[in-house]
Amino acid sequence: MRHNVRLRKLGRTSGHRRALLRSLTTSLFLHERIRTTVPKAKELRPFAEKLITLARRDDLHARRQVIRHVADKDVVKKLFATLGPRFATRPGGYTRTMRLGPRQGDGAEMAIVELVGSETIVKEQREERKARRDRQVAASKKREEQATPPDAPESPGSEKK
Repeated sequence: MRHNVRLRKLGRTSGHRRALLRSLTTSLFLHERIRTTVPKAKELRPFAEKLITLARRDDLHARRQVIRHVADKDVVKKLFATLGPRFATRPGGYTRTMRLGPRQGDGAEMAIVELVGSETIVKEQREERKARRDRQVAASKKREEQATPPDAPESPGSEKK
């Protein structure tokens, strides 16, 4: 029986596991949606939700407690400025986990972890990435057209004799 056994070890040492959870949490707060394996997602949920609960308090002590776990100051600002107020009236359950199925390479079960209410934000980010990609493709086509004109006359010294 697993009495009082708290966490999954995830095949890592305690320091590596702590760093992994901090990194996953930082990415989740930054992008509001991440893709990871199911066991990592299950470990991430309580860790991230505790930090969001601290962000709801929005005092100096809570901010310092969050900074202990999230090293990126911009992410901490976002957590306290936007995510904390967004979940101010919600009594928990800030994340959603959706299973995707097995990963192609090793068959690991994959999942998407997202913050509740971030569907529109993720959609806007996706559209922004698509627009940026389209601009890059158009710019590269324009560069190719300028570099090699279709019917350029040969230079006078390159004629065969």
